[in-house]
Amino acid sequence: MKDFNYEDEHKNTEKSKESFSAVREIISWILTFALAIGAAFLIKNYLIINADVPTGSMENTIMPGDRLIGNRLAYLREDPQRGDVIIFHYPDDEEELYVKRIIGLPGEEVRIEEGKIYIDGSDTPLEESYLKEEWTVETGPFLFEVPEDCYLVLGDNRNDSWDARYWANTYVAREKILGKGELIYWPLSDFGKIE
Repeated sequence: MKDFNYEDEHKNTEKSKESFSAVREIISWILTFALAIGAAFLIKNYLIINADVPTGSMENTIMPGDRLIGNRLAYLREDPQRGDVIIFHYPDDEEELYVKRIIGLPGEEVRIEEGKIYIDGSDTPLEESYLKEEWTVETGPFLFEVPEDCYLVLGDNRNDSWDARYWANTYVAREKILGKGELIYWPLSDFGKIE
């Protein structure tokens, strides 16, 4: 019969504790990593949308190459407003995301003449302080009758913007709006709130 060796038993217990501790540490890291991925997934798919503008169509509000964050919850309790910069599925190819400014609201008649926008027969043109420069390309005449639950959108750089004036499917359906553009975060030189 082998004698009981307290020292060997103690070493085995210590090794067992170390092994258990290492397993707990690994599980802790896996859970932390899984929670981080889950949180990122929820934030990306339900709270914010990340987009970029590869062209000059929104100059000088958003410059080519700017990266921006949109708020997916912005229109949960309120409707999009004229002047909002939105991120949406491009009506002619829904695989593409576009960023433009809302000009016409559901049910409105929007008339464009000589680079001026008139809403519902108004004689006073829409004030557009955000335009990059004097509008000289495709200045009208256009007449848009915005359907219910749809929006008319244009770029801020009207002289170089592929927008509703050219699209086969002119209007953006409310359900295709992914979020309201809120913040330019890159490059840092352009960092700031979108107006």
